[in-house]
Amino acid sequence: MRSIWNGAISFGLVSIPIKLVNATENHSVSFRQIHTADGGRIRYRKVCELDDEEVPAAEIGKGYEEADGSIIPITDEDLAALPLPTAKTIEIVAFVPASSIDPLQMDAAYYLSANGVPAAKPYTLLREALKRSQKVALAKFALRGRERLGMLRVVDDVIAMHGLLWPDEIRQPEGVAPQTEVTVRAAELDLADALMDTLGTVSMDSLHDDYREAVELMIAAKSEGGRALPEAAPAETGGQVIDLMAALESSVRAAKEAREEGAEAAEVTPIAGRKRTAAKKTAGRATAKSAAKGSTKGGAKKSTAAGKGAQSAKTAAKSVKSTARTAGTAKKAAKAAPKKRASA
Repeated sequence: MRSIWNGAISFGLVSIPIKLVNATENHSVSFRQIHTADGGRIRYRKVCELDDEEVPAAEIGKGYEEADGSIIPITDEDLAALPLPTAKTIEIVAFVPASSIDPLQMDAAYYLSANGVPAAKPYTLLREALKRSQKVALAKFALRGRERLGMLRVVDDVIAMHGLLWPDEIRQPEGVAPQTEVTVRAAELDLADALMDTLGTVSMDSLHDDYREAVELMIAAKSEGGRALPEAAPAETGGQVIDLMAALESSVRAAKEAREEGAEAAEVTPIAGRKRTAAKKTAGRATAKSAAKGSTKGGAKKSTAAGKGAQSAKTAAKSVKSTARTAGTAKKAAKAAPKKRASA
């Protein structure tokens, strides 16, 4: 990786020569502006407003525009005369917990590489000190003509530095939060928690830019045959009024189904399983036949016992019927007795 800045880390009285390299890279597909009529490139030329002539880079300087539109020329000598102690030094000013850094301040990221063999020992010392303290270092450094704030932390075996915005460069979120009074019910929070649990975690390495891949495929298709890919369905627009509870429930249900489908897709069922299923059916039929034969053999014995049981049941039924008749006769006699007494 090519270094973009050479200097040193100032760690008290310790100086660590380092090289600064970019830790990130932009993979976005870039386009050129063209003339739609004939496909010619559109280029910009730097032209002076006074004489309407193109100005070469050697004749272009800096200037500060006042509120009234007037320009104050600023030369490189003017800037060089300003005090800038961090011009070639990353000056560590404090060690703080990482949680004290607002992620809103995070800017570009860089790797700090030890510059030369003598820098290896102090570089390793600072790295191990950061690891053991579980803190990050706040530092000042200058890059591209201005002083900046940075945060040093350990990534694997390397010291990385994040450029930080100055605290006064972070805007206050005034008027951003909902201005109306909103009450969130416990049931809604429970569903939101269930949705979070169902979605689970994700490996950062599995995430990729789907849009960039689609752009690259479209460019490849047009370069080969001059044909673009089929148009994608229009994206759904927001702003719809929805039933929050119903939406959460549907989301949880859809997330569960997606996880189940993913689990089923991960399981491979061998073709031999069909044969095993057929074998199971055949074995079941054989078992049923053998059970039928067994029941036929023991049928005689069971039928004898059943016959005796049936005769006993008939005898019992007759006795129950006779008892019921006797009881009915007694009831009629009881009803008739009062009438005879009354007539007497």
